[in-house]
Amino acid sequence: MKFLLVLAVLLVAFWVWRNNRQSGSPPEPPKRREPGQPLPMIACDLCGTHLPQAEAVNGSDGRYCCQEHRRQHEARTR
Repeated sequence: MKFLLVLAVLLVAFWVWRNNRQSGSPPEPPKRREPGQPLPMIACDLCGTHLPQAEAVNGSDGRYCCQEHRRQHEARTR
C-alpha cells in the first residue's frame, strides 16, 4: 500500500513539473501602461486632506473627504 502511495505522489509531482516547464523562449516582460491624465485634486474643508475631486463629498458649505466631516462642519457652522 505504501508503494502505491509513493508511486502516486511521484506521478503527480512529475505531472506538475512537466506542465509547469517553460518553453525554450524567455517569458515576455509585462507591457508598460501609459500614464493616465492627472486627476484634479481638492482639499477637505475640515481636515485639509487632499483627495481626487471625483471622490469628494459635496456639502452646502464646501467639499469634504467623507460624510462625517461634511456633517461635523455643517453642524459647527449652524
